[in-house]
Amino acid sequence: MRNTVRQELVGRQLDEQISARYPVGQRLRVLDVGMGQGTQALRLARAGHSVTGLESDPEMLRTARESLADEPEGIRERVRLIEGDGRDTGVHFLPGSFDVVLCHGVLMYVSEPDPLLAGLARMLAPGGLLSLLVRNADALAMRPGQAGDFGGALAAFETDTYTNRLGLSVRADRLAVLRATLAGIAAPLHTWYGVRVFTDQVSNDEELPGPEELARVFDAEDRAGRTDPYRGVAALLHLCGVRG
Repeated sequence: MRNTVRQELVGRQLDEQISARYPVGQRLRVLDVGMGQGTQALRLARAGHSVTGLESDPEMLRTARESLADEPEGIRERVRLIEGDGRDTGVHFLPGSFDVVLCHGVLMYVSEPDPLLAGLARMLAPGGLLSLLVRNADALAMRPGQAGDFGGALAAFETDTYTNRLGLSVRADRLAVLRATLAGIAAPLHTWYGVRVFTDQVSNDEELPGPEELARVFDAEDRAGRTDPYRGVAALLHLCGVRG
């Protein structure tokens, strides 16, 4: 449920931002940094865009390649997969090579994100869209608090780190800090959304509900993710910056 909600919401939000900036039918050049299993990369390729996926984890890259192999030839030829680190985009690509750059679920594993973000902004053509998905540091107390762990909730107010569901200690980011960073790298924040306002506490093992109920979950999450004050306490933040 949690990953399904994440991918659906981010997909809706991306489509909204792309359609607002580019003519219908224009084939965009997309870079997906830390693409994971390739969910968004494949979705955008199916929509007709040319997608380059950059991933440092060989197992994730293998999964993405297997998924790509099941696609029709017309989609496969629009996707290029590269093994590499998101901090080395300048090694692989020329500045201004992409219309859209995605970096979803990556910053929490990077101790110093500013150089990475500056490199991503350089990859964008003028007017290009930078899409970031990060853990919301301003809402770290929500998960332990909702689980009844009030000691953990109190501790979360004092830190920007947390233990994820893989058992790893990772970072979270604050909206105000990222807003300033994006302004400083000439890709100022255009809009932002919350992702997983209501479903962050759901167990990884919980099965999806039926289609009608799942549609209601998506619609409720979509509404909350773009509405104050709900979006401010979402587990994840989806930030969209635009290259000046």
